[in-house]
Amino acid sequence: MLAEVHAVRRPGDLVVFSVHWGSNWGYHVPAEQVAFARRLVEGGVDVVHGHSSHHPRPIEVHRGRLILYGCGDLLNDYEGISGFERYRGDLRLLYFPSFDPDTAELTALRLLPLQSRRLRLQPAGSRDRQWLAAVLGSSSGPFGTHVDSGADGLLTVSWSRRPSPSR
Repeated sequence: MLAEVHAVRRPGDLVVFSVHWGSNWGYHVPAEQVAFARRLVEGGVDVVHGHSSHHPRPIEVHRGRLILYGCGDLLNDYEGISGFERYRGDLRLLYFPSFDPDTAELTALRLLPLQSRRLRLQPAGSRDRQWLAAVLGSSSGPFGTHVDSGADGLLTVSWSRRPSPSR
């Protein structure tokens, strides 16, 4: 896969590797997924876009590149699935990354929390935003990533500028 990335990449490209992986519920990221995502980044991928989970999962910035271990759902017909309420599958995120145009390094990441009700998205309330910030911050903390809830209704992601710790 990385050979293909190198074969087609052109100056100014931003390489996004989208992968359907991980569990549908939970925050633990297996070591194999962490190693795979980091290998992709080290091999030239700028963003690893993980999807499969029904709720947002940890965020990592490894060597200046964004790894989303699970973006959660945006719109789907799973509303009302019981037994997993503690993950707040009704809360959704829109991801707004910014990149350095010369290096493709991540410079900022802001998240817009939304709530799904009857297959419609609406802004998430203050309490829900704070809950998301706390849960994402806790699950992303081992990756050196922090999430804060801003007064503007967005979540702000910050990270250590040094390499990610080994897991």
